[in-house]
Amino acid sequence: MALSILKAQIPFVKLLLLCLLGPGDGARILAPFFLPVKSHFMMTDAIIRELVKRGHEVTFITPLSLAKENLGPMYREILLPKYDTWADISAMMKTQSALDTIDMSKLTHMRLAQHVGIKSTDFALAHPEVQELIHAKDKEGKFDLLLAEQFHNEGALMLGYIYEIPVITIATFAYANYFSQVFGFVNPLAYVPNVFISCSDRMSLWERLENVLISTAEDVIREVSYYPQQDAVIRKHFGLILPQVPTAKQLEQNISVILLNSYLPLTSPRPMSQNMISVGGLHILPPKPLPEHIGSYLDNAENGAIYFSLGSQVRSADMPPEKLGIFLEVFASLKQRVLWKFEDDQLPNLPENVKVEKWLPQADILAHPNVKVFIAHGGLFGMQEAVYHAVPVLGMPFYFDQGINIKAGQAAGYAIGLDYRTISKDLLSSALHELLTDPKYQANMDNASRIFRDRPLGAMDTAMYWTNYVLEHRGAPHLVAAGVHLPWYQFYLLDVTAIILAIGLLPLLAFYAVSRKMKSLRGIRALKKEAKTE
Repeated sequence: MALSILKAQIPFVKLLLLCLLGPGDGARILAPFFLPVKSHFMMTDAIIRELVKRGHEVTFITPLSLAKENLGPMYREILLPKYDTWADISAMMKTQSALDTIDMSKLTHMRLAQHVGIKSTDFALAHPEVQELIHAKDKEGKFDLLLAEQFHNEGALMLGYIYEIPVITIATFAYANYFSQVFGFVNPLAYVPNVFISCSDRMSLWERLENVLISTAEDVIREVSYYPQQDAVIRKHFGLILPQVPTAKQLEQNISVILLNSYLPLTSPRPMSQNMISVGGLHILPPKPLPEHIGSYLDNAENGAIYFSLGSQVRSADMPPEKLGIFLEVFASLKQRVLWKFEDDQLPNLPENVKVEKWLPQADILAHPNVKVFIAHGGLFGMQEAVYHAVPVLGMPFYFDQGINIKAGQAAGYAIGLDYRTISKDLLSSALHELLTDPKYQANMDNASRIFRDRPLGAMDTAMYWTNYVLEHRGAPHLVAAGVHLPWYQFYLLDVTAIILAIGLLPLLAFYAVSRKMKSLRGIRALKKEAKTE
């Protein structure tokens, strides 16, 4: 009896030890992260810190330094000069700020994301210290694992190829349509919306039509435009050291595991392959004490407080005066206090119940019990923090996945969405009043928070487990679906469909041919009969 209980506990004990201790000696991990977008590094930096803490040696290629944290001798950093993504986008699209992206089409957002990925990849691979890694003579055995971002930076996967090591990627967003081809499963567009459209998993006929059209357009653009451009960058930087350079699509086939910044209920249920691991929220830590002036401001909010932030890219300070006036007038009419992340030193006509700061510790503020509503742009990290700390959301999405994140919140009943372009005093006041007074929003958010927190293993421990798993199983090729290696016509069963159609059409064609022949024979007989009569 005791022996059987012990045997039953062994797999759990092994899993726990593997999570805590790793697969033995610390691994040497090369981590190239090229995209200089601050919010993406909330997840990346958390993973890097944890890997170093657990005894792995990490070489981090990054545009955003962690050197001030003094992570110790197991941490090495290659600091990239910052490629200014927004200056590049503004020059291309003639925009003044990130606020202007709200008027761009979905396909434009898609193309801009691809453009930024290609440019940041080219920019990073040209860096002298990265070139040293590329041209090093002693590559064998130098690294054990490549950790890279899954965001249009496939050129970074070449470092895994030339060092002959397994690859794990990190998707700092929740999901993408193209994961279907990269990880070998068919994406059910009937209920899985493309990240670029603002739909829940309960789509109308026209939303499903839009979903199919946008997803098909994305697949075509990747094939005819994006992949060739990424391949050109790869050949440019690796063509001199390799007789034959693999394509971006071939490099994607070597991904062992992807860590997804997703988890229920923020991401709806959908098919995923075995090597797609949901670890959303791993950046969230136990709340730290707030700065004294912020803490006392919230502590003394007798009627509660509202937190307002549009993230690291969209600046409230760039709003035109008429938009700022709407927010200020509505805030002045509230009995709640408002804490607003505002990037300029001064905001004229500031009501007494409004406090502005250039930077605020968002997660720690959302953890404060007096914060009742979060006015947000719907970025995934902010939505995860809101759900984790159970704070209902008033969302104003601008670009990329923000719309779909807010739509998910609306469908679950813990968020209200407004369009920044058409926002008015009445709409803003009504939405805030509803969130503050209708208990269903807090109840729905409490339920969402319970679901998000309830996991068999914590998000960070899950990420560490699968990192160690890939190391222990030498890339874990058994996790990769066979669909990854199929040509597109086999992947979508077009060859089988063609055979079925042919089998179905052949009898019809035969019947048609026989009918034509018989009709022709009848015509000939009729003519002969007429000729005899004459």
